[in-house]
Amino acid sequence: MLNRVMEPYKNLSRDSGVDAYELGADFIRVQFRNRDIYLYTYKSAGQQNVEKMKAFALAGRGLAAFISQHESVRRGYASRE
Repeated sequence: MLNRVMEPYKNLSRDSGVDAYELGADFIRVQFRNRDIYLYTYKSAGQQNVEKMKAFALAGRGLAAFISQHESVRRGYASRE
């Protein structure tokens, strides 16, 4: 796999389980504290959910909570790296 550069998550709440993210046209990759990386795509998690996740990632707050509180998102990843 390519060595991709991920953006550090701002973690403004200071208690997030998210460390970093990568945004694409139709996906978001999320790296958690345990170093696992999950890929969420329009196809796997839904366009509306992925766009919300992108907004939370850019804001630096709420991404982990959104993922954990919505089962369709939590289980809607396309792959785990």
